Amino acid sequence: MEEKNPFLCGVVEGFYGRPWTMDQRKVLFQWMQSWGLNTYLYGPKDDLKHRLLWREVYSHEEEGQLRTLIKEAQSRGLRFVYALSPGQDIVFSSSCDLTLLKRKLRQVSDLGCQAFAILFDDIDHSMCQADSETFSSFAHAQVTVTNDIYRFLGEPPIFLFCPTEYCGSLCSPSVPKSPYLQTIGEDLLPNITVIWTGSKVISRKLSVDCLAEAQSVLQRPPLIWDNLHANDYDSRRLFLGPFKGREPQLRSHLRGLLLNPNCEFEANYIPLHSLGSWFRAGKEERKDEECDYCPDRALSAALHDWMEELKQPLQAGRQSTRADQRSSAPTTRCKTPDRSDCPSTLRGPSAVDKLPVFPLISSSPPSSPVKGETEGREAERKSSNQPRQPNHQTQGSRSHAASCGGKGQKGQSWGLCGGKDLLSESQVQLLVGLYYLPHEHGTSAQKLLQDLTWLKGNCHLVSANSKKTTPQKMEEWRGRSSRVLSLCEDIAQLHCSVVGGANRAVLYDLYPYVWDLRNTALVAKAFICWLDGRVLSESSPLGTWRDCFHLCGKTTGADLLEVESEPWAFKGGVSGEVQMLLPIGSNNELFTHPPPLFPTSRLYNIRPYHSKDKLEMYRMVRQLHLRNQGGQESSVAHPDIVGDRCFGPCLALCPEYCFILEDELGVCGCVLGILDVRSFAKRCQANWMPAMRDKYPHKGGNTHHNTQELIKLMEEDQGEYPDSLLYHFPSQLRLDALPELVDVSVSRTLLTALLTALKANGSPGVFCEVQPTDRQRLEFLTKLGFLEILRGEARSREGVVLGRLL
Repeated sequence: MEEKNPFLCGVVEGFYGRPWTMDQRKVLFQWMQSWGLNTYLYGPKDDLKHRLLWREVYSHEEEGQLRTLIKEAQSRGLRFVYALSPGQDIVFSSSCDLTLLKRKLRQVSDLGCQAFAILFDDIDHSMCQADSETFSSFAHAQVTVTNDIYRFLGEPPIFLFCPTEYCGSLCSPSVPKSPYLQTIGEDLLPNITVIWTGSKVISRKLSVDCLAEAQSVLQRPPLIWDNLHANDYDSRRLFLGPFKGREPQLRSHLRGLLLNPNCEFEANYIPLHSLGSWFRAGKEERKDEECDYCPDRALSAALHDWMEELKQPLQAGRQSTRADQRSSAPTTRCKTPDRSDCPSTLRGPSAVDKLPVFPLISSSPPSSPVKGETEGREAERKSSNQPRQPNHQTQGSRSHAASCGGKGQKGQSWGLCGGKDLLSESQVQLLVGLYYLPHEHGTSAQKLLQDLTWLKGNCHLVSANSKKTTPQKMEEWRGRSSRVLSLCEDIAQLHCSVVGGANRAVLYDLYPYVWDLRNTALVAKAFICWLDGRVLSESSPLGTWRDCFHLCGKTTGADLLEVESEPWAFKGGVSGEVQMLLPIGSNNELFTHPPPLFPTSRLYNIRPYHSKDKLEMYRMVRQLHLRNQGGQESSVAHPDIVGDRCFGPCLALCPEYCFILEDELGVCGCVLGILDVRSFAKRCQANWMPAMRDKYPHKGGNTHHNTQELIKLMEEDQGEYPDSLLYHFPSQLRLDALPELVDVSVSRTLLTALLTALKANGSPGVFCEVQPTDRQRLEFLTKLGFLEILRGEARSREGVVLGRLL
């Protein structure tokens, strides 16, 4: 026989955001039955008829869905609690509103529901004039309506009430002295259960003392609405850690505990699995302390079971019917590569005046790298007059990647990342550690943040102009940087495996978070590589790395959350904290963007330029120029002329501000920067242009006319910018080989890596010259915070100059 007042333990679907689907809820009920949970509360904030349109009854079709859901829950031995939130606009003294409220709940009752909840959370305390004239207080109005509804429904055994002051931090002046709570405790009928979240909206811990205080003023044991794993307040955070900070002994002081978890359904396997372990531990009287609930043991058990779930070929949204897989995920039949080699023009009307570039935007779906694409890349190399030396670029650039802690030293890691990869157990552990709990990072995240903080504070040990640095100190810095780089590479591999896995339901829910962290890790990895031998120390007149961080602030999220505060006090989770450890971390527009429509499993790496990359970069830009010219090999006589114009000055005079983007097939893009345009222009005139005139001498008719035109354009490229521009924006970007990607965020990340380096070495602002007809590039830069500074005044050409402060 069922006990009279059983402990209610389960799930509340009460978050802000897209509600779960009916198929997902049915899977949830299966999980709950398996793990011994017993209660489900339906109350998604963004279900219009739950909150905003609470007066409207359900349609016939909606009735059918709700009836099926109620029956499904009951067939699994679960209590289905239907919640309604009328508090935003209800007139408590209106008999009409009271009638509509009863009509709505009667409709749900007729569908088989036997348990209900009235929620007055997250609303204004004020009352309209009619209510003020009828009721003595806001609490009195709520209690009167709630008691009436409770009696109308026949005093069901489970009837919940959520007060407006539902946690200690919302009570005025305190929990025991709150007039609102005192009225609730005294006037609410005794068999109505009051919902409580603890000392905070998201309580780090729930103690017996804290609950005893609430129980005393409410005059009944509360039911905990637990927001420990709720993530609807931060679009960059996810919580995969175990249920923690609530001792099983609490249940003797509670009516129940319902977990309000992540908005993303698939992210809740471990939280709910471990909640079941917690419930069972408190349910059984055990004398052996080793059998008490342990979050770490619960996590291990949940991880073991989740690994089996991750192997299942499930469709997005847990659809019960077989969807067309060709539309749900890219397949190897798709011939569209992840980037396009189609060039676009930058300058001038004549054919020779066009600089080859990669467009920034593609609407085509991606594919995993396949044999045909590899052959296409090889064919491009062969089509160039510059013969490809076997493995020259691969060995050169990747040996440097290995020296920066790159994946080159891990053998197979630079292999193709196709669609059959499965998430390994170590990768899932890494995932959980990176997205652990709102008040606590997992081990992997802690190590990442600790090492990054140390590297930031000690980067003077490896600065370009450092003095008296002992080899031991440099070795310690490089050892820590190697750990950070390795972890960043593991994050990139994790992203690849999530996209390539069989479980598309998990991909659909976790991808935006893993993608966001992958991008932030790419910037951090590139920047740590760049620091070694390139950052300027305190003796630099341009400013220092430390000064830059002083401006960014010293308080991290982990430090901030040591005090008693809500988790939303610092947004972004691990991604946000890594971001804030970078010189431009306060510029959110560089880091926060919507994920791509088509996830791609391509494995990317961003790193500083190495001298051995020059051959591949010149080949790449020459190939694009030839396509602009219609594929005529004879259009440019010397194989280096295009590369010398596009890349030559920066690679010769300031190579430390060039970053390379590479994928599994090699170099696929780059971005170049100039720290001080004034000094750079002088050096070009003094050193670079004379070298170019010597390399391409004018000897009557022996020199190709296009070569001479390009030499002339090189001279024009070094024209002067006005002092009014350079005063605020002394640095310049050159985007001549920024790639087109389905995931355009990789292009943004590449550019962000360069901006981070410029800021670290003291640049207050940066500009970029774009043709007014190049709408894609203008839009790209505008989204990154660039604003139009000059138009038609940029040197001798009609370009648009966009700039942004750093």
